[in-house]
Amino acid sequence: MDASRTLGMTSAISLAKPKASDLEHTRELSEYLKEAGMFEEDSELNHRFEVLGKLNTLVRTWIRDISINVKNMPPQIADTVGGKICTFGSYRLGVAGKGADIDALCVAPRHIERTDYFSSFYELLKEQPEVTEMRSVEEAYVPVIKMKYEGIEIDLLFARLALKEVPDSVDLKDDTILKNLDEKCVRSLNGCRVTDEILRQVPNRESFRLALRAVKLWAKRHGVYSNVLGYLGGVSWAMLVARTCQLYPNATASTLVEKFFLVFSKWTWPAPVYLKQPYDAKLGFKVWDPRVNVQDRFHLMPIITPAYPQQNSTFNTSQSTRAVMVEEFKSGLQITEDIMLGKATWDKLFQPPNFFMKYRHYLVVIAVARTPEDHLEWYGLVESKIRHLILSLEHNTAIKTVHINPATFSCRVEEYLGKPHSSWFLGVDFNKSENVNIDLTNDINIFVEVVYKQSTYNKAYKDGMEVNCKYVKRKQLTNYLSLEDLEKYKPKAENQPRHIGQKRKSDPIAPDSPSRESPEPTKKPKIDSDLPQASLNGDDSNTSIDEAYSNSSLPGLTPEINATQQSLPLSS
Repeated sequence: MDASRTLGMTSAISLAKPKASDLEHTRELSEYLKEAGMFEEDSELNHRFEVLGKLNTLVRTWIRDISINVKNMPPQIADTVGGKICTFGSYRLGVAGKGADIDALCVAPRHIERTDYFSSFYELLKEQPEVTEMRSVEEAYVPVIKMKYEGIEIDLLFARLALKEVPDSVDLKDDTILKNLDEKCVRSLNGCRVTDEILRQVPNRESFRLALRAVKLWAKRHGVYSNVLGYLGGVSWAMLVARTCQLYPNATASTLVEKFFLVFSKWTWPAPVYLKQPYDAKLGFKVWDPRVNVQDRFHLMPIITPAYPQQNSTFNTSQSTRAVMVEEFKSGLQITEDIMLGKATWDKLFQPPNFFMKYRHYLVVIAVARTPEDHLEWYGLVESKIRHLILSLEHNTAIKTVHINPATFSCRVEEYLGKPHSSWFLGVDFNKSENVNIDLTNDINIFVEVVYKQSTYNKAYKDGMEVNCKYVKRKQLTNYLSLEDLEKYKPKAENQPRHIGQKRKSDPIAPDSPSRESPEPTKKPKIDSDLPQASLNGDDSNTSIDEAYSNSSLPGLTPEINATQQSLPLSS
């Protein structure tokens, strides 16, 4: 990394170089991730490249045909208007694993309308023998066509630029490209713009990518990977890892994973996470700013996208989903500290918690449809509304905890056998009370009503579509789930740790190197010795953001860290 270049809102916490043991831990982590399928084979990578090439050709052909046959453009001009496919998300970040989907964007010149995309282009895709399981979601917050192309899942967005021509060299990171665009086009373009900006904001892309692969696998195994259900999606996890890379710019991937858990187990939400200083390009689009937008003050876990117009990528997060994630961050910190000390292997970090033994009470949401095609659409609509059920349950005074598992299951209940269906399970803890009957009928009815109203509004409802929500005790789970599904959540015997890390207690620690002393079991976990040297989020150098929260402490820091921090100068 260029020593003169500071990434992020503040200076780094530690500039320590990796030791031999750090490199060995990173090698072991890389091997584990390869065995877990977090890396693509060359053949799969080449297949994706070929599919994107075919889609790009299809888009350019479609734009030319529409230009001539619908827009009455002369052929010689239609040949020059261009159009292209751009990627974003995990594929663009370089962290796609085996079987991962591709997020892509169709970029068209100004004379091609969104209605053209969702009509003539949709019909063109239907004619392609390579395309299966296709559906359009035109009324979504970010309109999308979902499909499989030669077996690869693709989410294809659309953006119409205010340009006569869209050459291959068009620069989407230029803010002026957004001029005179509508909100939906800007949101569609934001995927590419944010992904590219994240890559520009990390000091070492190789370490960032390996650490992000590890965090994504951990989040999926621990049931906290789902933007639609109120956890974090891929871009949010990428931004948290990128922020960790900024704070530890010379760290190797294994250390970054440990520091990821350290930083975000101590973070005092709702202090925002920024990768760079926010700015307003003055193009008339709303940016995330709690000083101006009242609704932004109620966001519980703001992680702010680095490209204009800056948005909170976690607006679906609720009190209960945030609580689940914070608990998982703390658990992850304990495990990674043990790994660094040679007391555990990486396998322990990626063991899923036993969700189906954690609670005595569960709710199961079941979405049923008549045909697989109907179920594909119904599944997405029901899943997008489950967060309304979570919010309703959070406001029920009889309920202490709500915990949604984002995995979907097939039910063993006889009435659903043979029907296309999916089910989600919510763990519920009730407040202790004696001789009180708890009635969740109202919460469930509100949720079901929201689903049916939305499906009617979207004209998505078809005969045979049903959504049911039932109360289930832990001992009744075997009536709904197969033993195979339940076995997946049982703790597995861990491989014996290697001894490469046993020397760590006697290893000399560099002055600015994080301490890895393991906390005593009976004491409060020790905070790394390097933490008081810099603000964890530093993402408050714009003090007006801090003032918007009316917080005398620095956002993002736990009180015990703040007490030390406030006497220190804050690096800019």
